[in-house]
Amino acid sequence: QVQLVESGGGLVQAGGSLRLSCAASGIIFSSSIMGWYRQAPGKQRELVATITSGSTTNYADSVKGRFTISRDNAKNTVYLPMSSLKPDDAAVYSCRRWTPAYWGQGTQVTVSS
Repeated sequence: QVQLVESGGGLVQAGGSLRLSCAASGIIFSSSIMGWYRQAPGKQRELVATITSGSTTNYADSVKGRFTISRDNAKNTVYLPMSSLKPDDAAVYSCRRWTPAYWGQGTQVTVSS
């Protein structure tokens, strides 16, 4: 059974930091492309960042320089440290694995101004 379990969300003031984690099981994690999406109420889901099996990363322009995706294959976990958070970053953040696609349940990030 495949499971992606996110953690690390919460309430933070603008300018603050959070680190999201996504622990995977039931997949060959080390060879999987992993990524983070986010969706705010009334907005389309947005791809935030991806990381390949070789640790090549890509980011949405809106988070470049503030978010850093990384992975620990020994722990089957992908991370998303987020800094300089803005109210516009508030959303449910979900972890995704390619391919086939598997999703986590999401973790809420709230940024107060």
